[in-house]
Amino acid sequence: MSADLEEKTDRYERMLADALAAAEPRPPADTPLGEAAADVVEMAESYLDDGRHFREDGDPVNALASYSYGYGWLDAGVRLGLFAVPDDTELFTT
Repeated sequence: MSADLEEKTDRYERMLADALAAAEPRPPADTPLGEAAADVVEMAESYLDDGRHFREDGDPVNALASYSYGYGWLDAGVRLGLFAVPDDTELFTT
């Protein structure tokens, strides 16, 4: 069981980090939608940082939850059209 949790936590950390690197905000930064995109990025980055903190503290369950929430924020932003993503990626549910 713990090996499955470790593998899944590793995978979700990579997915979130890769998704953050791949997503490019579409709206201009000085518009309400641009501000919304910046908020989504801030939330996803915060969850990535939180997850890494939880892992360092030996709490893989909360680390996995943090990575999952961060990924959910970013994926929702992609679905709302706030971000451009590469066509050849399977990171998002577009």
